[in-house]
Amino acid sequence: MFRPPTPLVKNLLIINIGIAVAQYVMGMDLGRQFGLYFLFSDNFQPYQFVTYMFLHDTGGLRHIFGNMLILFFVGPMLENFLGQKKFLILYMVTGLGGGFLYTAANYVEVSGIRNDVEEYVSNPNPEDFNRLIVKHVDRPSQQVLTVIDSYARDENNARLRQDSVGWAYALYNQYGDYPMVGASGAVFGILAMLMILFPNTEILLFFTFPIKIKFLVGGLIIYEVFSELERVPGDNVAHLAHLGGALFAWILFKIWKQDRGDFY
Repeated sequence: MFRPPTPLVKNLLIINIGIAVAQYVMGMDLGRQFGLYFLFSDNFQPYQFVTYMFLHDTGGLRHIFGNMLILFFVGPMLENFLGQKKFLILYMVTGLGGGFLYTAANYVEVSGIRNDVEEYVSNPNPEDFNRLIVKHVDRPSQQVLTVIDSYARDENNARLRQDSVGWAYALYNQYGDYPMVGASGAVFGILAMLMILFPNTEILLFFTFPIKIKFLVGGLIIYEVFSELERVPGDNVAHLAHLGGALFAWILFKIWKQDRGDFY
């Protein structure tokens, strides 16, 4: 199924890899400005719905390597089938869709955390601080546990009260004030469209094991759903962005299918 990079796939590879290399060489983290922030973060800008999908984590190669590898191997097949215009629409719409779904879910989650933090800060006390941490932190650090214990034993200590307020704000910032980056929404959109159009086509998994696309991509989607519902501590993957990309690929297919003469 391997095909040489088609023009649009090649340009997307150059843009994504070029930005990643530029960040590394210049020691910059463009995600701080152009990653997608929580909707009501002071750092949020509307253009981030587009720019986030061309950025990747600066701390390692696995993120960009995985996305670009899929784009390199799978993209040409779809670009040849759909044409450059529809393939670009697919890439951009599914990337946007991933950002929209992630933002909508993140709004619900972070708004609840923000309300709890604001309520606590208005009246800090040991019981409510413990309740706040238990509700929103799966595995509190030893530092937080120490503050909880010390504050419970000395509730009139002004320094401990201030420390608890600081930890409450840090909790909100942890969820609400960091950017999402990556082309994963668009890449999952490409995979989903591939599954819709060519479900029974076989590919070689790890270049060795033949597997039908519908089983491979379907399994990945099920994994993303499970990972979102049963999050493990330390999981900072935006699973909903992946699922949003797949969902918007399906929506695009339904729209394009209405004009079969143009789509097929």
